[in-house]
Amino acid sequence: MKSATSAAGPDRKVGNIILLSIVIGIFAGGLLGWMAPNAAMRIKFIGDLFLKALLMLVVPLIFVTMVHGVTQFGDVRKMGRPAALIITYYLLTTFISVGLGILLVNLIKPGAAGPGAMPVLTEKIAAVAERQTGVLGFAEDILNRMIPENIFSSMSEMQVLPIIIFSLFFGGVVTTIGKKNRTIIDLFDGLNDTIMKMVQIVIYAAPVGIACIVAGKLGSVGGGSAFVNELLKIAKYALTVITGLAIHGFIILPLILLLLARRSPLKYAGQLLTPLTTAFSTASSSAALPITMEYVEEAGVSKRSAGLVLPLGATINMDGTAMYEAVAAIFIAQSYNVHLTGAQQVVIFLTATLAGIGAAGIPEAGLVTMVMVLKTVGLPIEGIGLILAIDWFLDRCRTTVNVWGDMVGAAVIDRFTTIDTSDAKAANYNF
Repeated sequence: MKSATSAAGPDRKVGNIILLSIVIGIFAGGLLGWMAPNAAMRIKFIGDLFLKALLMLVVPLIFVTMVHGVTQFGDVRKMGRPAALIITYYLLTTFISVGLGILLVNLIKPGAAGPGAMPVLTEKIAAVAERQTGVLGFAEDILNRMIPENIFSSMSEMQVLPIIIFSLFFGGVVTTIGKKNRTIIDLFDGLNDTIMKMVQIVIYAAPVGIACIVAGKLGSVGGGSAFVNELLKIAKYALTVITGLAIHGFIILPLILLLLARRSPLKYAGQLLTPLTTAFSTASSSAALPITMEYVEEAGVSKRSAGLVLPLGATINMDGTAMYEAVAAIFIAQSYNVHLTGAQQVVIFLTATLAGIGAAGIPEAGLVTMVMVLKTVGLPIEGIGLILAIDWFLDRCRTTVNVWGDMVGAAVIDRFTTIDTSDAKAANYNF
């Protein structure tokens, strides 16, 4: 286990100043976007530059940290139990999240008096609708995207899932080539420290960048009055989603952290407020990943666990997104006065889980995978228009829960796997 203060991590006092500055930036940006949307739009480009700087680091960060993480476990042929633990955690929390969402939407019935608006789908969503047909169709689509024809093309297009598969494959093979792997392991150890230092530099621009992102987004929807009007139209739906996310984020995940990782949820969350606020403001788990990894290591999670669990989680562990998919699908059914049988809701449960795995870690990616969930139970995909006006805000809420779930997972995996650091090629697991 790492010490609480990472040599490469931010100084505690500096970290607190950055966090306070980010919070001030969120409020300042929100106030500007609320009161003066036109002025907010003029500074939006600064937020876009900050977001690009974060996304610029995502591909090298994933490749380097995942290869580094795998090699720190030693021979990949001995990784069966840690890998099984990671997959079990992801599936468990996603199942709980989706089940909770389905329970709440059936109890609250937010679509009983739906607004009935049906805007036309965007070309991107329509294209996915043509490609995906049912649970098997979506599962096949995910599997096809896992194995790239050209890994460099995947990197240039920032297709995260194939990059992760290639990184795991590459790192795993490195651990099996004997003494020759020492040079490669040392190289990736140095690259990992370099990437994290670059992340630390970008973090210093976070307060200004986040303020401009928030201001620009509020400005783009017409300011505070327009946002409030749209929120009131589908307030019951928004309340259902936020209630589910709150229960999962404030009760279920902290209980998992307390019982399995034996960590104080308040202390751990307090150490990770900076990546959480970044996730909320950017609405992108991929954009938040560099900062998430920096601060999780600072919170005492080992570098190898953070490097293996977090990039994988940012792609396939989407608790908030999976819950949203289920709630939104049943809300649309209620709005169209369509009765869903128990069997159909089980199908929604399964497809929402798949959607959480298949959704990209970018803003509003859940709208794309929502198509698959609706098609599996025969609901009109035009129903997505019912939630478009407020989705940008709920996207930020569910992204924060996604990232929080990843960070809890890193702590859980770190507690249940230990490594003998005297020999980087010989792994010792304690369960």
